[in-house]
Amino acid sequence: MFRSFRRIGALGACAAAAVAFTAAAPVHAAPQAEDLAFTLYAKEVPGEQTDESAPAPEVGDSFAFADDLYRTKGGEKAGRDGVSCTVARTGNPGDLQCVGTFVLTGGPRGQIAGQTLLSVDPADQSPAAFDIAVTGGTGDFKDVRGTIRSTPDGDYSRLEFRLTP
Repeated sequence: MFRSFRRIGALGACAAAAVAFTAAAPVHAAPQAEDLAFTLYAKEVPGEQTDESAPAPEVGDSFAFADDLYRTKGGEKAGRDGVSCTVARTGNPGDLQCVGTFVLTGGPRGQIAGQTLLSVDPADQSPAAFDIAVTGGTGDFKDVRGTIRSTPDGDYSRLEFRLTP
């Protein structure tokens, strides 16, 4: 996911950081009455290449990307996500309004919806961690709320889910 934001940065306005979401505590039981916490690793699925000579993005421009989700880096696949972002503000910092859906397939199962307003500094080559607000879910995640902390981790993004059923 971070590479998608780097593509935006390569275009000139909003570089670096992104949305995207294994188990620090194993993911094998449906959410109970208590909070649910687990970690997944997201690795971006290759998409179309961006023309680095293209003009800088403007307010209203958008892009989308997808990640595969893993229990450990390069380990068992746990699901996938799809994210779309729209440039809400250009400059330094720039703001991206991003909305994503995380589909978990390996117990618990279901979808988790999230969104964030991501501030990005075009000069920052090392994006910072950021939080994603969980806005709901389906299946085992029906009506869930909470946050997802996305942290750069090499070729992956570490996604720490903190959910309340």
